[in-house]
Amino acid sequence: MYQDNIVLCGASSYEQKYYLNEDFNGLPQGIKDELKIACVLYTTEAGGIITIEYDEEGNLHFVTEAKENDYMFDEIGSGLKIKQMQMDKKELWESLEMFYKVFFLGEEVE
Repeated sequence: MYQDNIVLCGASSYEQKYYLNEDFNGLPQGIKDELKIACVLYTTEAGGIITIEYDEEGNLHFVTEAKENDYMFDEIGSGLKIKQMQMDKKELWESLEMFYKVFFLGEEVE
């Protein structure tokens, strides 16, 4: 179905915008709200851009980047913030992976 990573959502501190892939509009509003809060909070604290993406196997990845001349981007803080998000919202990320594997990749639940 998909060849490359699929972006679930993301946010940019440069444009001060949040993006949710329209393929995931069917997610419950509470989940969409949590995703928005996580992404916007990340960019507010660390700066730069974050995207939360699915790989071809349905695993979630947190991808960050910053403009080359962005001296305000906190690279160390960025990594720490990602680790904190992964731990604090572990059940959310696992549920989203399961959702993707079942509804997008057609895997059966064990």
